[in-house]
Amino acid sequence: MKKLFMIGLIGTSIALISWGFKGHRAVATIAQKHLNSNTAYVVSAYLKGESMSDVATWADENRNTTTAPWHFLNLPLGLTHEQFVKFVSESDNNVYTAILKTEASLKDNNLTADQINEALKYLIHLVGDAHQPMHISRKEDKGGNTIQVRFDSKGTNLHSLWDSKLIDHEGLSEADIAKNYDVATAAQIKQWQSDSPMEWIWESYQISSELYAQAKSGQDIDEIYYQKYIPVIRKRIDQAGIRLAGELNKIFLNERVKTTTVKLVPPAPIGTTNAPVVRLENVKNFIGLTVSVQGKVYTVKDIGSMVLVNLGAAYPNQLLTVALKGPAKDLGSQLDNKTLTVEGEVIDYKGKPEIIVSDPAKIKF
Repeated sequence: MKKLFMIGLIGTSIALISWGFKGHRAVATIAQKHLNSNTAYVVSAYLKGESMSDVATWADENRNTTTAPWHFLNLPLGLTHEQFVKFVSESDNNVYTAILKTEASLKDNNLTADQINEALKYLIHLVGDAHQPMHISRKEDKGGNTIQVRFDSKGTNLHSLWDSKLIDHEGLSEADIAKNYDVATAAQIKQWQSDSPMEWIWESYQISSELYAQAKSGQDIDEIYYQKYIPVIRKRIDQAGIRLAGELNKIFLNERVKTTTVKLVPPAPIGTTNAPVVRLENVKNFIGLTVSVQGKVYTVKDIGSMVLVNLGAAYPNQLLTVALKGPAKDLGSQLDNKTLTVEGEVIDYKGKPEIIVSDPAKIKF
């Protein structure tokens, strides 16, 4: 049985963390929204119920001397596109080759569920890395880590500035970042998903080359710089999310999860739709998809046309609202303080996830 690929360590590893926590989670959240239904089922199953954003920083948190080089690519400045392609094609043990080899692993039908789980977590992270301009940069300054600058009256470096400082300056929550950055048009989505990983990193190389041309050690990064480059960061994160979704949709186009090899988290799916099981705190990431989810009932309210059951917390802090209609409405009086399992399509109602249930068989408690 073929094992998940391992890339040997070549050269000196550099501890780089791209996009930071918020950026990587935003890439994963955007990607999750653009998965087709079959891919979403497969990804949820292989991630054992965790959302893509939950595992977005796993590759950084589990970095070692072997995997450290997978997160970046060192290049000399001044390359033409032709020279760039030749240089990258002849290289190994970097973010570009790691993406290619991870994708090849995911297409291997002989992988175990645990191997697929690990490869997925790497791919989710590495596509984000490829879109962070300072991860396609120079070896001599360690991707901008040794170029000291000041921003928001604090010392930092060029790499950290692009990892997280500019994003943090916006003051947006994780949810708002994902929402506000996910603005690609249908034409952009089509174009971005047709581009190859070579083009992703070429784009990053062009941006980092521009940043290097104007970078000065000790530079005071002002509001003009921020206003110029925050749209670039927004676009790169959006592109990473859209492209990650495109890659996963292609890889898992005809994939069918074998329940004998994939262990889903409890509760077991109910009904006959074979819906993936997701955690209550992650259900917001599955808008438009049919899932099975379990949670404690905090409040029940009969509003006449339906009974609203809030899971995870009382209104307005609930993690999920289950709207009982028709025959299922009669269950409302039995659900106070119960833990129930519900299966159905997750919809967005005024910014909150909701599942509408008419069939009593879709509810268990």
